Amino acid sequence: MRARVSMLVAARQDVAAARGLVRAAHAAAEESRIETRRRYEVIRGAHDTCLAALTDAHETARDEIYDVFHREVVARTGLLGRLASTCAPGPSGAPWPAWRPAATARAGLLRIGTIAVDEDAPVVPALIPLLDRAHLEITRDRDDGVGRHRGPSTADGLVAGLLLRALGGAPAGDLRLWVYDPDRLGGSLAAFAPLAAAGVLTFVGPGGLTAMLDELVEHVRRINETVLAGRYATLAERPGRRPEPWRVAVLLGDAVEPAPPQRAQLDRLVRTGVACGVHLIARDLPLAEHPDVERLHLTGREAFCDTAGVLPVRLDPPPPAEQTAAVCRELAASVTAEPPPARLTDLVPARFWQESSAAALTAPLGVGPDGAPIEVTLGDDPPHALIGGPSGSGKTNLIYAWLGALTTRYSPAELALYLLDFKEGVSFARFAPSPRDPSWLPHVRLAGVNVNDDREFGLALLRHLAEESRARARAAKRYEAGKLAELRAEDPDGHWPRIVAVIDEFQVLLGARDAVTTEAAALLEDLARRGRSQGIHLVLASQDVSGIEALWGRPGLVAQFTLRIALPKARRVLAETNLAADVIPRHHAVINADSGTPSANRIARLPDAGDRRAWQALQERLWHARAAGSPPPRLFDGDAVPTFPDAPPEHGAVLGELIDVRARPALMRMDRAPGRNLAVLGTRGEEAAAVLTSAARSLAASWPGARFSVACPDASLAPLIAPLRAALPAAAFHVGAAVPDLLAAVAEDLSGPHVLFGLALDAVVPSAGTHPRRGPIPPLSAMPAPGGGDPLRTILERGPERQVHVLGWWRSVARLRDALGGLAARFDAIGAWVALDVHGADLAPLTPSPGGPAWFPRPGRALCFDRATDRLPRVIVPYAVGAGS
Repeated sequence: MRARVSMLVAARQDVAAARGLVRAAHAAAEESRIETRRRYEVIRGAHDTCLAALTDAHETARDEIYDVFHREVVARTGLLGRLASTCAPGPSGAPWPAWRPAATARAGLLRIGTIAVDEDAPVVPALIPLLDRAHLEITRDRDDGVGRHRGPSTADGLVAGLLLRALGGAPAGDLRLWVYDPDRLGGSLAAFAPLAAAGVLTFVGPGGLTAMLDELVEHVRRINETVLAGRYATLAERPGRRPEPWRVAVLLGDAVEPAPPQRAQLDRLVRTGVACGVHLIARDLPLAEHPDVERLHLTGREAFCDTAGVLPVRLDPPPPAEQTAAVCRELAASVTAEPPPARLTDLVPARFWQESSAAALTAPLGVGPDGAPIEVTLGDDPPHALIGGPSGSGKTNLIYAWLGALTTRYSPAELALYLLDFKEGVSFARFAPSPRDPSWLPHVRLAGVNVNDDREFGLALLRHLAEESRARARAAKRYEAGKLAELRAEDPDGHWPRIVAVIDEFQVLLGARDAVTTEAAALLEDLARRGRSQGIHLVLASQDVSGIEALWGRPGLVAQFTLRIALPKARRVLAETNLAADVIPRHHAVINADSGTPSANRIARLPDAGDRRAWQALQERLWHARAAGSPPPRLFDGDAVPTFPDAPPEHGAVLGELIDVRARPALMRMDRAPGRNLAVLGTRGEEAAAVLTSAARSLAASWPGARFSVACPDASLAPLIAPLRAALPAAAFHVGAAVPDLLAAVAEDLSGPHVLFGLALDAVVPSAGTHPRRGPIPPLSAMPAPGGGDPLRTILERGPERQVHVLGWWRSVARLRDALGGLAARFDAIGAWVALDVHGADLAPLTPSPGGPAWFPRPGRALCFDRATDRLPRVIVPYAVGAGS
């Protein structure tokens, strides 16, 4: 711009010289005319004619030269105007009547007024550099403005305009202001006061200059050390989003020389501030000589600056105070508003499944303040993660984001996922196929939802992982490998993906003082210690871990979870001295890979990964990329009734579905061993009928030659027989008074294979009857039977060895004892049992553990024990009556 102005000045000088030459030529011609008239009177007429012709030629040449010069000036002035509009677009250069804020994120030149190059030429905006370019020193004549006691000066209006333009063109929060105004205590820029509440503006009192300068100098040092770090000369050169906001210190001095320490700090900022985004605007406070300082001198409503050279600048009027205050209020609201979440696409690579998990799992979890991804690693160090955050803070969203980043980088052959959610919900159900969405996440092996009442399922998962850990340890020993990367190198044909087990609200698993908690805590500690080298990683999430005695009472276990992720307001996830989680906004998380020490904090802005449409599109891409024949994951829904298996085992009674990692039924083998009878215990008749119906369906399908009979001595319970009728259409059904006759006939014959199903067998009343083939039989009390005259007892004790089995329902353990002979009776005739609403203490006579199992009845669940196959009772889920029909 200065070069163009100099060219205009030179052109004016050339025109002036041309005019002087013309005037000199005109004088010479006049003198020649006089001399010629004196000497040559005879040719005066001819001389007059020549003189007139010469005058006309002079005037024509002068007009033509001026027209060319004017056209050139107008053209070049228009070019300067267009160039100024390009260098200061939008809020940086628009006149105040048309001015609107617009975050262009483009620092540089700001308009302060106009330059009139020629009376007929267009007006050129006067621009000066500031952000990322210069400091600004403003001086003025002593009669400038209206004085310190009568209101703001022209210089203050200039400063206000510069600040408003800079704020209006920068993204919200990317410009911070400090105002040192000891004379008017901030009154010169009072319209900017709304920014103070948002932390964008700080008014510095008369005694605060030293502290402000020290803070800015320290900020410059930190930027040079940690952000520029010798790689970049200035922040403006650094690629990506600006990592630090600009800092502008406005020093409204009054020609008072600062103290020597303050002057030293000012000089340091003059030399180093621009490169680090720190700028000074000093009014009546001289700055040191430096190329980064732009100087303006004000004389009334005009100014002379380094950029415009000798041309005066006609200053714009200051922006209206109402407009400034309104813009500042909007800007403050934008800064204090919660930042929007990042995008899930920011975490997804361009090409899927390109990474190897041999050494570790590394994926971005969010983006940092500079927009760069923040990566999280699970490997040898850190091996496991602990996530904390109160309800509504976004734990599930964070887990979704992490899983999305992992599953797009690592194929199902590199990564296996086990997901368990103990809160009431179906957060992980989307990863399994459903009628609504047939796709699934190919990496997921297991997804458990609505398991807040099924702690046994969490225990089953830990047992499964422990078995996998032992299998990997055996393989590593065989190949003399110390960790997973070495095992995979030695056994390239083996299938050794890294395993990540995510347990949300894990405190539910450890929340009671019982056998489940004891075993689960022991398994967790063992997995946490051994999983590091075997590629098994635990991710535990909780709303609040402060009261989990089973976890915090084991410091060796907690020490293994060195990766800590804290959501807003999380408690006890980070170190006690680390308060970063208290100040981060929503959609953010503190990521710390050093057990929560403050120095290791990284703040990540998380994406909105919970949006079902965005996630479904990603999952469908992964699903279509899966290998042919890949099985869907096992989905265990604690609120769903399981489906009856399609292929029941041979001569086996299916009693219900085990709460286990694999979807497999609880079986009772019907062999000739003593005690191969089943007792269903409890008062919940429909569930008892469901258990017996499941057994009936499986036996009818797997034992073609067997006979089936159904007995219901209590006629009021006859409606419960309906599902058994559907499962056993060829069976003989006996209700009420006919049951004793049936029992007597079976006890006398004991010819198998024969299965007797009984509903409420404790209601049997002995009576005389008629054998279907042998006619009348005496009363039961008169029969010399092996069971002391009781046909049912005889069947229970002697039937199994002859392939005659009883699968019956008794409404209490005491009534079962009565059927077996009273208080002194043994339970050897009952080889398997299913307990419904029976407490564990009442089951003590039927189990090997003293005091009975730790069982608290709950709807839809039963405790199952088979003396021939089980070491301890197991929890099962009864199949629905008629399910799978």
